[in-house]
Amino acid sequence: MAKDTEKLIRQLSLISYLMAERRPVTALEIRRDVEGYSGMNEDAFARRFYADRAELESLGITLTVDKPADGAAEQENYSLRPENFHLPAIAFTDEELASLQFALSLLDGEFAYAEPLRLALQQISWGRPSPLGAPDQRSLALGITASAGGHELSQRLAKVETAIFRQKTITFEYFTIERDTVGPRKIDPYHLLFRGGQFYLLGRSHERDAVRVFRLSRMRGKVAYATKAEHDFRRPTDFDPRGYAARADWQFGDDTAVAEVTVNERLAWQVERHFGRFGEVRPGTQDGSIVLATPYASARQLISWVLGLGEHAHLSGPADLVAESEERIALIERLHEGGLELAPAVRRKAPTAATLAADEAAERRPDTAIRPERFARLVTLASILIAAGREERRLTVEEVCEAIQVSDAELREDVNVLNVVNFGGGSYVLYAEIHEDGTIEVDPEPYADNFDRPARLLPVEAKALIAAIDLIGDHLPEGALSGARAKIVEALGVDPMEQGLQVADSGADDSAIARVASKAIADRRLLKLDYYKANEDEFSERVVEPYALVNGREGWYVATFDPEKDDVRHFRLDRIRHAEVLRKGFQPRPEVNPAADVEGWPRTGEVPASQTARVWISPERARWAREERPVAEELRDGSLIVELSFAGTDWLVREVLKEAGDAAVLEPVEARAAVLAAARRLRAAARA
Repeated sequence: MAKDTEKLIRQLSLISYLMAERRPVTALEIRRDVEGYSGMNEDAFARRFYADRAELESLGITLTVDKPADGAAEQENYSLRPENFHLPAIAFTDEELASLQFALSLLDGEFAYAEPLRLALQQISWGRPSPLGAPDQRSLALGITASAGGHELSQRLAKVETAIFRQKTITFEYFTIERDTVGPRKIDPYHLLFRGGQFYLLGRSHERDAVRVFRLSRMRGKVAYATKAEHDFRRPTDFDPRGYAARADWQFGDDTAVAEVTVNERLAWQVERHFGRFGEVRPGTQDGSIVLATPYASARQLISWVLGLGEHAHLSGPADLVAESEERIALIERLHEGGLELAPAVRRKAPTAATLAADEAAERRPDTAIRPERFARLVTLASILIAAGREERRLTVEEVCEAIQVSDAELREDVNVLNVVNFGGGSYVLYAEIHEDGTIEVDPEPYADNFDRPARLLPVEAKALIAAIDLIGDHLPEGALSGARAKIVEALGVDPMEQGLQVADSGADDSAIARVASKAIADRRLLKLDYYKANEDEFSERVVEPYALVNGREGWYVATFDPEKDDVRHFRLDRIRHAEVLRKGFQPRPEVNPAADVEGWPRTGEVPASQTARVWISPERARWAREERPVAEELRDGSLIVELSFAGTDWLVREVLKEAGDAAVLEPVEARAAVLAAARRLRAAARA
């Protein structure tokens, strides 16, 4: 029998024994009565029992130890309080459970933590229909989900997640994009952050002796453990991951100074609502204008954001930052005046048949990232089997495999393990037999009620559940997820987001607008929008039929049918200045499918296009462009040419301005002229 299987039988039998005894027991009794310990000598038992206690504690299952006054270890008494194993009952309202059913079913198969999420749902919906069995609904669609992003990334994420849980130091090669170098890293992993479609690791760098942030997609090769020890470090008690999730793009790193951004009344409402939390906002010198004072670590990132706001915003301090911004605007002008001399192109080698075959094979690999501890799976399986046995109901192999996402072979192995888990003295938890016709017959033992209640959510299950809720946020009809989240955290006694995984918000504080839109969707009422059309730099009033909320790379949208345009339209929530639910209702149009585009532009960022632009990227920014854009040509000086699909020239102009002098439109000619005109307006506005 494999060592891992022996350990699981031993740990489950220990829990069963302590729960059945309902009294403190001595180490001698445990060694004598619990499956897996009896054949050990005293030293081996002491080591194994200590290791098992430590591992159970890391899973949130803590044994109570009563020590005698004289401190003799052999006289210690051990017990397991029911509340240290069982999950307190969570009184969900019908609305909360319906929200969980709907929101969490969306993520099945689209979430790196899908498997532990499935087990968590079994626990929190105990005695009620599984949330994953909910009927399909269409009022929410996810373009961006917390998937790992391919086979190699899935493997890294799984290893990092396990290292955080086991407090193991890891080593890997890392591509530092700012310096364009690859080098070894040795890290104590503290926390994972999901932000903008990417997973990041927060941990102490041994090279710097400081906490640093590492993007998982920039790790190279395999992630390995640095030692063979059980644990290598303890996360500092003063480490707070929340600050990393609440940073703007220009605030990653050590703060350089505090910038002042002046915004006129045209966009003051938008900047204050969505970015005010990244600094302090005060009234400006002109009517309706504001000044955002924001700390920054990256001057270029901050300048990029300000340039993307167009002539409605400019940097007003400090002087060196203002000067750099002016230099970058002048560079944009120079790059778009006259012709742009390019370096010769680099000839590309055609891919070999072997390379194409390998790429195709990689695409076929399953991308399941995080598999829950087998301990969690066994506890959940025990509860499913015992419940069926008490009802004298036969299960099928197919339905159990589907419920906990295991193969037929894995299920048979797990049943064999549970069949030997016992309370001591020959009293077993259950006996399950898998018949030739694919049915499972279960005979639970009298003490099996210890597993006939939901066990505590193990750390990875709790993280999966809360991360899934945070990924959906307030963008759901009925708005009950926040209430469900609070009840789950109360039952656990701790917020899992503080213990290993955090989902950052989308960067725009649109929760109030989302709640209004969600209510209109749920009630089938018309929605009145005061909407800022960035492409035309004007506000418009729209009355639309709202169908769904959809997320994408740039934020959340409400998908609607616009009677005035006689077509489906998507409105970005962070551009809606005001939203109102009208009394007038509407009948849903059967031909409208608000999620039809979810696999397209929301996920890829490629807008429905009528034109294609060729854009030059400087050698200094080529590394970043390769991560974000398909490369059309590589040039000998290290620069690139990328192709951008676009429907409106204004969108393309903003994208090029945000590159802050590291990009230039080559063609079409009219788009090149539009960028030049926009840069000149920026220069004039900054000097006004």
